[in-house]
Amino acid sequence: MIIDSHSHWLPEEIIKNAHFFSPAWGNIEAQVAIMRDSGVDRAVLSYPTTDAHLKLGGMSKVCAVYNDRVAEIIQRYPDKFIGAAILPVGKPDEMLSELKRATETLGFKAISLASSYNAIYLDDPMFFPIYRLAQAKNLPIFVHSQIVNPIGFERVQDPLLTPVIEYVFDTTICIGKLMMSGVLAEFSNVKFIFAHFGGVIGHLAYRFDATYQMLRGINFVKDLKANPTELLKNIYVDTSGDKRPANFLSALELVGPEHILWGSDWPAKKEITGSIEAVKDLDISETDKQNILGGNLASILGL
Repeated sequence: MIIDSHSHWLPEEIIKNAHFFSPAWGNIEAQVAIMRDSGVDRAVLSYPTTDAHLKLGGMSKVCAVYNDRVAEIIQRYPDKFIGAAILPVGKPDEMLSELKRATETLGFKAISLASSYNAIYLDDPMFFPIYRLAQAKNLPIFVHSQIVNPIGFERVQDPLLTPVIEYVFDTTICIGKLMMSGVLAEFSNVKFIFAHFGGVIGHLAYRFDATYQMLRGINFVKDLKANPTELLKNIYVDTSGDKRPANFLSALELVGPEHILWGSDWPAKKEITGSIEAVKDLDISETDKQNILGGNLASILGL
Protein backbone atom coordinates (compact mmCIF):
# COMPACT_ATOMS: atom_id res chain seq x y z
CA MET A 1 0.00 0.00 0.00
CA ILE A 2 1.25 3.48 -0.92
CA ILE A 3 -0.04 6.31 1.25
CA ASP A 4 0.69 9.95 0.53
CA SER A 5 1.41 11.64 3.86
CA HIS A 6 1.63 15.15 2.41
CA SER A 7 -0.99 16.42 0.00
CA HIS A 8 -3.26 19.45 -0.03
CA TRP A 9 -6.71 20.47 -1.13
CA LEU A 10 -8.40 23.81 -0.49
CA PRO A 11 -12.05 24.88 -0.72
CA GLU A 12 -12.91 27.58 -3.26
CA GLU A 13 -13.79 30.06 -0.51
CA ILE A 14 -10.29 29.82 0.95
CA ILE A 15 -8.56 29.95 -2.44
CA LYS A 16 -10.44 33.13 -3.36
CA ASN A 17 -9.47 34.81 -0.10
CA ALA A 18 -5.80 33.77 -0.06
CA HIS A 19 -3.10 35.63 -2.00
CA PHE A 20 -1.13 32.68 -3.42
CA PHE A 21 -3.29 29.68 -4.29
CA SER A 22 -4.75 28.92 -7.73
CA PRO A 23 -7.86 26.87 -8.58
CA ALA A 24 -5.56 23.85 -9.10
CA TRP A 25 -5.44 23.55 -5.30
CA GLY A 26 -9.17 22.82 -5.28
CA ASN A 27 -9.27 20.13 -7.98
CA ILE A 28 -9.84 16.88 -6.09
CA GLU A 29 -10.66 14.99 -9.28
CA ALA A 30 -7.18 15.74 -10.63
CA GLN A 31 -5.70 14.35 -7.44
CA VAL A 32 -7.78 11.18 -7.69
CA ALA A 33 -6.57 10.73 -11.27
CA ILE A 34 -2.89 11.24 -10.45
CA MET A 35 -3.19 8.87 -7.51
CA ARG A 36 -4.65 6.22 -9.79
CA ASP A 37 -1.98 6.72 -12.43
CA SER A 38 0.85 6.67 -9.86
CA GLY A 39 -0.40 3.71 -7.85
CA VAL A 40 -1.12 5.73 -4.71
CA ASP A 41 -3.83 4.09 -2.62
CA ARG A 42 -4.63 6.79 -0.06
CA ALA A 43 -3.64 10.35 0.78
CA VAL A 44 -3.71 12.61 3.80
CA LEU A 45 -5.21 16.03 3.15
CA SER A 46 -3.49 18.62 5.32
CA TYR A 47 -3.57 22.42 5.37
CA PRO A 48 -0.71 24.24 3.60
CA THR A 49 -1.31 27.37 5.75
CA THR A 50 -2.78 30.43 4.02
CA ASP A 51 -3.60 34.03 4.82
CA ALA A 52 -7.30 33.54 4.08
CA HIS A 53 -8.14 34.16 7.74
CA LEU A 54 -7.26 37.84 7.24
CA LYS A 55 -10.18 38.28 4.84
CA LEU A 56 -12.56 35.69 6.27
CA GLY A 57 -12.64 37.15 9.76
CA GLY A 58 -10.30 34.82 11.61
CA MET A 59 -9.27 31.20 11.96
CA SER A 60 -12.60 30.08 13.42
CA LYS A 61 -14.30 30.77 10.09
CA VAL A 62 -11.44 29.19 8.12
CA CYS A 63 -11.58 26.06 10.28
CA ALA A 64 -15.32 25.68 9.85
CA VAL A 65 -15.08 26.06 6.06
CA TYR A 66 -12.02 23.86 5.61
CA ASN A 67 -12.97 21.03 7.96
CA ASP A 68 -16.54 20.84 6.68
CA ARG A 69 -15.45 20.76 3.02
CA VAL A 70 -12.74 18.16 3.62
CA ALA A 71 -15.31 16.07 5.47
CA GLU A 72 -17.44 16.10 2.31
CA ILE A 73 -14.47 14.76 0.32
CA ILE A 74 -13.93 12.01 2.87
CA GLN A 75 -17.57 11.04 2.50
CA ARG A 76 -17.26 10.98 -1.31
CA TYR A 77 -13.99 9.03 -1.26
CA PRO A 78 -13.91 7.14 2.05
CA ASP A 79 -11.21 4.75 0.87
CA LYS A 80 -9.03 7.44 -0.71
CA PHE A 81 -8.60 10.36 1.66
CA ILE A 82 -7.68 10.88 5.31
CA GLY A 83 -8.54 14.20 6.90
CA ALA A 84 -6.20 16.22 9.11
CA ALA A 85 -8.23 18.84 10.96
CA ILE A 86 -7.14 22.44 11.39
CA LEU A 87 -7.86 24.33 14.61
CA PRO A 88 -8.63 27.95 15.58
CA VAL A 89 -5.22 28.51 17.14
CA GLY A 90 -5.23 31.22 19.79
CA LYS A 91 -8.61 30.17 21.19
CA PRO A 92 -7.83 27.21 23.48
CA ASP A 93 -11.43 26.24 24.27
CA GLU A 94 -12.44 26.41 20.60
CA MET A 95 -9.33 24.47 19.57
CA LEU A 96 -10.32 21.52 21.72
CA SER A 97 -14.00 21.60 20.78
CA GLU A 98 -13.20 21.84 17.07
CA LEU A 99 -10.81 18.90 17.31
CA LYS A 100 -13.48 16.82 19.02
CA ARG A 101 -16.04 17.82 16.38
CA ALA A 102 -13.66 16.97 13.57
CA THR A 103 -12.69 13.56 14.94
CA GLU A 104 -15.96 12.47 16.55
CA THR A 105 -18.44 13.88 14.00
CA LEU A 106 -16.60 14.56 10.73
CA GLY A 107 -14.40 11.46 10.58
CA PHE A 108 -10.94 13.07 10.73
CA LYS A 109 -8.05 10.88 11.85
CA ALA A 110 -5.28 13.46 12.26
CA ILE A 111 -4.43 17.06 13.12
CA SER A 112 -2.87 19.68 10.84
CA LEU A 113 -0.79 22.44 12.46
CA ALA A 114 1.61 25.06 11.17
CA SER A 115 5.13 25.28 12.52
CA SER A 116 4.30 28.66 14.06
CA TYR A 117 1.54 31.23 14.37
CA ASN A 118 2.68 34.86 14.48
CA ALA A 119 5.98 33.73 16.03
CA ILE A 120 4.23 31.48 18.58
CA TYR A 121 5.66 27.99 18.18
CA LEU A 122 4.20 24.61 19.05
CA ASP A 123 5.90 24.50 22.45
CA ASP A 124 3.37 27.05 23.71
CA PRO A 125 1.22 25.66 26.58
CA MET A 126 -2.00 26.42 24.71
CA PHE A 127 -1.27 23.37 22.56
CA PHE A 128 -0.85 20.98 25.51
CA PRO A 129 -4.56 20.00 25.76
CA ILE A 130 -4.39 19.15 22.04
CA TYR A 131 -1.33 16.99 22.62
CA ARG A 132 -3.02 15.19 25.52
CA LEU A 133 -6.04 14.40 23.34
CA ALA A 134 -3.80 13.40 20.43
CA GLN A 135 -1.94 11.05 22.76
CA ALA A 136 -5.14 9.56 24.15
CA LYS A 137 -6.77 9.08 20.73
CA ASN A 138 -3.62 8.24 18.77
CA LEU A 139 -4.05 11.22 16.43
CA PRO A 140 -0.89 12.04 14.48
CA ILE A 141 -0.04 15.72 14.08
CA PHE A 142 1.10 16.81 10.62
CA VAL A 143 3.20 19.97 10.87
CA HIS A 144 3.54 22.13 7.77
CA SER A 145 5.87 25.08 7.51
CA GLN A 146 4.27 28.42 8.21
CA ILE A 147 4.13 30.47 5.01
CA VAL A 148 2.68 33.62 6.60
CA ASN A 149 5.51 35.60 8.24
CA PRO A 150 7.88 32.66 8.86
CA ILE A 151 11.11 33.16 10.78
CA GLY A 152 13.30 35.78 9.11
CA PHE A 153 10.43 37.36 7.18
CA GLU A 154 10.77 40.63 9.09
CA ARG A 155 14.30 40.99 7.71
CA VAL A 156 14.12 39.39 4.24
CA GLN A 157 11.05 39.28 2.02
CA ASP A 158 11.94 37.63 -1.26
CA PRO A 159 9.73 35.49 -3.54
CA LEU A 160 12.41 32.81 -3.81
CA LEU A 161 14.38 33.08 -0.57
CA THR A 162 11.31 33.08 1.65
CA PRO A 163 9.91 29.70 0.50
CA VAL A 164 13.29 28.06 -0.01
CA ILE A 165 14.97 29.18 3.22
CA GLU A 166 12.53 30.75 5.65
CA TYR A 167 9.83 28.07 5.39
CA VAL A 168 12.23 25.24 6.18
CA PHE A 169 13.95 27.13 8.98
CA ASP A 170 10.59 27.89 10.58
CA THR A 171 10.02 24.13 10.72
CA THR A 172 13.55 23.58 12.02
CA ILE A 173 13.21 26.09 14.86
CA CYS A 174 9.80 24.59 15.70
CA ILE A 175 11.39 21.17 16.22
CA GLY A 176 14.21 22.70 18.23
CA LYS A 177 11.80 24.51 20.54
CA LEU A 178 9.73 21.36 21.06
CA MET A 179 12.93 19.61 22.10
CA MET A 180 14.29 22.35 24.35
CA SER A 181 10.94 22.95 26.07
CA GLY A 182 10.57 19.29 26.98
CA VAL A 183 7.45 18.77 24.85
CA LEU A 184 9.00 15.93 22.85
CA ALA A 185 9.88 14.15 26.10
CA GLU A 186 6.62 14.88 27.94
CA PHE A 187 4.42 13.91 24.99
CA SER A 188 6.64 11.15 23.70
CA ASN A 189 3.69 9.13 22.40
CA VAL A 190 2.45 11.91 20.14
CA LYS A 191 3.37 11.30 16.51
CA PHE A 192 4.67 14.67 15.28
CA ILE A 193 5.14 14.44 11.49
CA PHE A 194 7.14 17.33 10.02
CA ALA A 195 7.01 18.24 6.34
CA HIS A 196 10.07 18.64 4.10
CA PHE A 197 12.22 16.25 6.14
CA GLY A 198 11.81 18.46 9.21
CA GLY A 199 13.57 21.38 7.57
CA VAL A 200 17.32 21.01 8.04
CA ILE A 201 17.14 19.21 11.38
CA GLY A 202 18.80 16.07 9.98
CA HIS A 203 21.78 18.04 8.72
CA LEU A 204 22.28 19.62 12.16
CA ALA A 205 22.36 16.37 14.14
CA TYR A 206 26.09 16.25 14.81
CA ARG A 207 26.25 19.98 15.58
CA PHE A 208 23.38 19.60 18.07
CA ASP A 209 25.15 16.88 20.03
CA ALA A 210 28.63 18.41 19.90
CA THR A 211 27.44 21.88 20.90
CA TYR A 212 25.14 20.54 23.61
CA GLN A 213 27.96 18.52 25.18
CA MET A 214 30.29 21.52 25.09
CA LEU A 215 27.71 23.83 26.68
CA ARG A 216 26.74 21.26 29.31
CA GLY A 217 30.42 21.09 30.23
CA ILE A 218 30.26 24.72 31.38
CA ASN A 219 26.67 24.44 32.69
CA PHE A 220 25.49 26.93 30.07
CA VAL A 221 22.48 24.95 28.84
CA LYS A 222 19.89 22.99 30.76
CA ASP A 223 20.20 19.24 31.19
CA LEU A 224 18.04 17.51 28.58
CA LYS A 225 18.74 14.12 30.21
CA ALA A 226 19.88 12.87 26.82
CA ASN A 227 21.74 14.03 23.74
CA PRO A 228 19.57 16.06 21.36
CA THR A 229 19.72 13.36 18.67
CA GLU A 230 18.23 10.82 21.09
CA LEU A 231 15.23 13.10 21.67
CA LEU A 232 14.89 13.94 17.98
CA LYS A 233 14.59 10.26 17.07
CA ASN A 234 10.99 10.48 18.33
CA ILE A 235 9.86 12.75 15.50
CA TYR A 236 8.62 11.66 12.07
CA VAL A 237 9.45 13.42 8.81
CA ASP A 238 7.86 13.31 5.39
CA THR A 239 9.67 13.44 2.07
CA SER A 240 7.52 16.18 0.48
CA GLY A 241 8.14 15.15 -3.12
CA ASP A 242 11.94 15.17 -2.77
CA LYS A 243 13.87 13.05 -5.28
CA ARG A 244 17.51 13.70 -4.36
CA PRO A 245 19.37 11.42 -1.92
CA ALA A 246 20.84 14.02 0.48
CA ASN A 247 17.76 14.57 2.63
CA PHE A 248 16.93 10.87 2.60
CA LEU A 249 20.39 9.98 3.87
CA SER A 250 20.37 12.51 6.71
CA ALA A 251 16.86 11.44 7.73
CA LEU A 252 17.82 7.78 7.68
CA GLU A 253 20.76 8.55 9.95
CA LEU A 254 18.76 10.68 12.40
CA VAL A 255 15.33 9.02 12.69
CA GLY A 256 15.71 5.75 10.77
CA PRO A 257 13.41 4.26 8.12
CA GLU A 258 10.65 3.62 10.67
CA HIS A 259 10.09 7.37 11.08
CA ILE A 260 10.18 8.48 7.44
CA LEU A 261 6.93 8.84 5.47
CA TRP A 262 6.66 9.31 1.73
CA GLY A 263 4.75 12.42 0.73
CA SER A 264 4.16 14.06 -2.65
CA ASP A 265 3.44 17.70 -1.69
CA TRP A 266 0.64 17.67 -4.29
CA PRO A 267 -0.34 19.98 -5.96
CA ALA A 268 2.71 22.15 -5.28
CA LYS A 269 4.71 19.33 -6.87
CA LYS A 270 2.88 17.53 -9.63
CA GLU A 271 5.39 14.84 -10.68
CA ILE A 272 4.58 12.14 -8.16
CA THR A 273 6.12 9.04 -9.73
CA GLY A 274 9.69 10.34 -9.48
CA SER A 275 9.46 10.84 -5.72
CA ILE A 276 8.15 7.27 -5.32
CA GLU A 277 11.03 5.95 -7.42
CA ALA A 278 13.46 7.92 -5.23
CA VAL A 279 12.38 5.79 -2.27
CA LYS A 280 12.64 2.59 -4.29
CA ASP A 281 16.19 3.54 -5.31
CA LEU A 282 17.43 3.87 -1.71
CA ASP A 283 20.04 1.39 -0.51
CA ILE A 284 17.81 -0.06 2.20
CA SER A 285 15.76 -3.23 2.55
CA GLU A 286 12.59 -3.79 0.55
CA THR A 287 10.67 -3.89 3.82
CA ASP A 288 11.98 -0.45 4.78
CA LYS A 289 11.08 0.92 1.35
CA GLN A 290 7.52 -0.37 1.62
CA ASN A 291 7.21 1.03 5.12
CA ILE A 292 8.36 4.48 3.99
CA LEU A 293 5.92 4.37 1.06
CA GLY A 294 2.94 3.54 3.25
CA GLY A 295 3.52 0.93 5.93
CA ASN A 296 4.73 3.37 8.57
CA LEU A 297 1.73 5.66 8.15
CA ALA A 298 -0.69 2.74 7.97
CA SER A 299 0.67 1.61 11.34
CA ILE A 300 0.34 5.09 12.84
CA LEU A 301 -3.25 5.42 11.63
CA GLY A 302 -4.21 1.86 12.45
CA LEU A 303 -5.24 1.11 8.86
